[in-house]
Amino acid sequence: MQSNAERAELWVGAAILLIAGGFLFWSTAGNAHRGIGGENYELRAAFPNVDGIEVGTDVRVAGVKVGRVSAVELNPATYLAEARLRIPGDIKLPTDSAALIQTDGLLGGSYIELQPGGAADNLAPGDEIEDVQGAVSLLSLMMKFVDAQSSEDGK
Repeated sequence: MQSNAERAELWVGAAILLIAGGFLFWSTAGNAHRGIGGENYELRAAFPNVDGIEVGTDVRVAGVKVGRVSAVELNPATYLAEARLRIPGDIKLPTDSAALIQTDGLLGGSYIELQPGGAADNLAPGDEIEDVQGAVSLLSLMMKFVDAQSSEDGK
């Protein structure tokens, strides 16, 4: 025969498992709604520099996360870094859309910002976004500024 304490522990354990299962269901249902699971398609973008971009990096439209980078590899023919972007099927991007590598503040991580264009036709799965802007190195910008200041001082 079980004591009241054992019975209470059993009910508390069952409640914890039920709550954990609810959180698991909620988190996976939320990912499918945001396009991270469910129906997606892939677009390609070839960048001259993908510093800070790797598999799993956010893809955003108007600052809202809509997908992730699914692959990054070097094209040996063009020496450009090709990124594959997983986008939800319900987001249709015009053919003249742009892909830009942005950073979250000075010390933040990088992400790919998609800027929809105004063309009548949309990109199809597997198409390439041709209007791209690669990553800007903060260190190289600072070095150019320092060089410019030192050359002005030397005049």
